[in-house]
Amino acid sequence: MAGAAPGAAGPPRRGRAHRLVACQRGQRQRAGKRGGQATGPNPTDRAKPGTKHHLVVDRHGIPLACGISGANRPDAGLFAALIATIPPITQPNGRRRKRPAKLHADKGYDYPHCRRFLHQRGIRCRIARKGVERADRLGRHRWVVERTLAWLHHFRRLAVRHERRDDLHQAFLDLGCALLCLRRLPHPDPL
Repeated sequence: MAGAAPGAAGPPRRGRAHRLVACQRGQRQRAGKRGGQATGPNPTDRAKPGTKHHLVVDRHGIPLACGISGANRPDAGLFAALIATIPPITQPNGRRRKRPAKLHADKGYDYPHCRRFLHQRGIRCRIARKGVERADRLGRHRWVVERTLAWLHHFRRLAVRHERRDDLHQAFLDLGCALLCLRRLPHPDPL
């Protein structure tokens, strides 16, 4: 050992643990806890921490507004915030309409406060009712949103959440929605 280079791994000194053993200064004691902000126990995945993506899309599947919440939160929690963040829609005659004319939603949004919120803003609603609507008619208009969610989950950073901070995950969701909008733009003709 007389000719060993300085800093080369060798036997540990007496009375001291090896430098690569956990619990030494500069080493983690244990792995960090998974999850972070805006996560909750997923009721469909053995209570693992999870995040839910909420989307408002137009009839062609282009995202208008998006948000995240914990997997155990009710869907109607972000309803008012998402509808309020929809940008103004341009009409064919040039006037700008502040809100959409009609909104389709699934049974997760069948609450009186959601219907009241839409009624106050003059938006007609088609929200499936719990216990009333048949299961075979549920996806008639909802498939557009499900297709957009599937497109978003093709991005690896959105399929499985690795970020601890919710603002970073929201930023990746916004970036994914922007990329979906970019794909829908017409391509310029080559010269």
